[in-house]
Amino acid sequence: MTITPAQFGRVSTMMQSTASLAHINRTGLALLRAREQIATGVAIARVSDDPIRAATILTLDDELERSAQRLRNLSHATAALGALDTALGDVSELALQAKDIASQQLSISSSASEREGQAVVIGQMLSALYQITRRSGVAGHVFGGSTPGVFPIEEFRGGYRAVAQGEGLTTDLGLASQVPLTLGPGRALGALSRRVQSTVDFDPDLTPATRLADLAGGRGVPIGLGPVEFSFGAGPRATVDLAGADTVGDVLDRLTAAIRQYETDQGVTVLGPGGVGVSGGSISIDVVGGAPPPELRFYDVGPGTVAQDLGLAGATPIVFTSASALGADLNPRLTLHTPVSQMGGVSGALGSVRIRNAGAAAVVDLSAAQTIGDVKRLIEGANLGVRVRINAAGDSIEVINEVSAGRTGSLSIEEVSGSGLTATRLGIRTLAPDTRLSDFNFGAGVGIVDGRTDPTTGLPAPGLNTDMAITLGDGRSFTVDLGPQDVATVQTVIDRINAQAAAAGITTADFEARLLDGANGIALTQNASFPNRIGVVAENNSPAAGQLGLADGVWDATNARLVGEDRSRIRVDSLFSDLIDLRESLTTNDRSGITFAGERIDGAARALAETRGLVGAFAQRVGFAEARETDMASLSETVRSQFRDVDFAQVASRLSLLQTQLEAGLRVTSQAGSLSLLDFLG
Repeated sequence: MTITPAQFGRVSTMMQSTASLAHINRTGLALLRAREQIATGVAIARVSDDPIRAATILTLDDELERSAQRLRNLSHATAALGALDTALGDVSELALQAKDIASQQLSISSSASEREGQAVVIGQMLSALYQITRRSGVAGHVFGGSTPGVFPIEEFRGGYRAVAQGEGLTTDLGLASQVPLTLGPGRALGALSRRVQSTVDFDPDLTPATRLADLAGGRGVPIGLGPVEFSFGAGPRATVDLAGADTVGDVLDRLTAAIRQYETDQGVTVLGPGGVGVSGGSISIDVVGGAPPPELRFYDVGPGTVAQDLGLAGATPIVFTSASALGADLNPRLTLHTPVSQMGGVSGALGSVRIRNAGAAAVVDLSAAQTIGDVKRLIEGANLGVRVRINAAGDSIEVINEVSAGRTGSLSIEEVSGSGLTATRLGIRTLAPDTRLSDFNFGAGVGIVDGRTDPTTGLPAPGLNTDMAITLGDGRSFTVDLGPQDVATVQTVIDRINAQAAAAGITTADFEARLLDGANGIALTQNASFPNRIGVVAENNSPAAGQLGLADGVWDATNARLVGEDRSRIRVDSLFSDLIDLRESLTTNDRSGITFAGERIDGAARALAETRGLVGAFAQRVGFAEARETDMASLSETVRSQFRDVDFAQVASRLSLLQTQLEAGLRVTSQAGSLSLLDFLG
């Protein structure tokens, strides 16, 4: 304890009182701090009290605030996952009930009227499923994906269209930060879209307006920009700086200017009348001729790769001469601004295509389309629930069916007669020569009989391996034996049918199988003079005729041809589609359709069980993260308390000492202040 000295040796009264007052003030300040600590319970109330400890406390405060927010987020996530699990449970129960109905109605004892009554029940299930998809939790719509603020599913032309985007909404959950609070509808209900991938590489041409960012480049990597060097013949090198160029036209202008300057400086002629331009997917340079032909070469500067990226140089030297004007192909990517006229892979003007989807059809005239963006706008503008996008490779387009409408409402893209096979040239016809038969019948493919032998002799029996018999209108007939090699694509099966007809002595004037410039379906055309229609029957219980659509074909008497059913339609494989198919099959008393829908619903139920298990695992992760976050917060709180909180016993003891010190100081100062010279005179 510090007490004011009893006296000062030979000092002025002013100095003595100042020193005494300073001692009293320090004691009073210490006393104030002690009382403040007792009142607030904290030892460090401001940074100036102890900068080092204060910095530690501030760090811990920040960590505890973030921890508290994460705990709130985790509590929020627990509630969101609970709502999600409940919704998935309801969807799963609905799917199992629909599966049971499908199984029961496959019984021979089920009548048409009973099945029609169960179709009403399935219709009610569809409505219930739709309402479940519109449920909301604390994070928004539980099936809203990354856009939980909008309804994930909307009714569209008797089907259901997915609106939500993304796989799910995430937030800061610490160790469980990758856990989504919502799911995209596709995770719960199956695929809510199916795409038609164009089979044609559009191979867009290079144009001056093409942005450099839209080029794959000579090396297959994004184009870098900077200086490049060039030389002509035996002349010196010159440099052209391409930094800052945005389009191919910028590069052409700078190359032209640099080469013209080189011509002036060196007194030579480099460029021919064609100058620097583009051809196909490459930069072209017209170099003057001569004997021998002079060479124009480009070089990268230092470690740069600009010349290689622009196709002006390469691992194999690229030399521009009067006989070789093209650089390497820069592989321009398709964009919405790509002109239709510059698509090297699509020759000729575009015409019309017919799109059928969700029970509706429209003829889309693409003749006015100037760019890919126009093609997209026109197709989507038909309002059939399809969307157009450029594929990931950037070389063609995809047409995406977004409507779950079952088999009867599935997507088909056809030709319009007289439109120059526009759908085929765009690669988006759903039944084209290169369409795989494995995609027929919504992925079930086409079955055949093959490899059967005579049960008596064990020898190959060709008669037991035929798949169908085709009878012409004049009474002649032939059989078709399809092998595995014949069911690869539509064209291979057409070739096999025509080959079998030819082997039976039937000419192409009397019979031909082919695709039409119009509606989808394999068409069997006969001589118009034949009195009767073509007949197709299955042989040896082979499903091929039916699965190719020939058994259920439509007879076109005007053109003397049987047009097969389109079995390559694009169906969205969702629980909505499955229930719609089951409802329609029950209504029409279609046993095969009930079987198809029941199998799809069974698959959907299994997928739902897996998804629900995944959500359960998410909830477990959130619970673990919440427990760990709580433990970490408790530890941080303990450490902060050790740095910040006051020791009441210690401070109370110090307060008592300071009060005694202050009282003693005041008394000593009072006594010292009362002395005068007279007190020391004898």
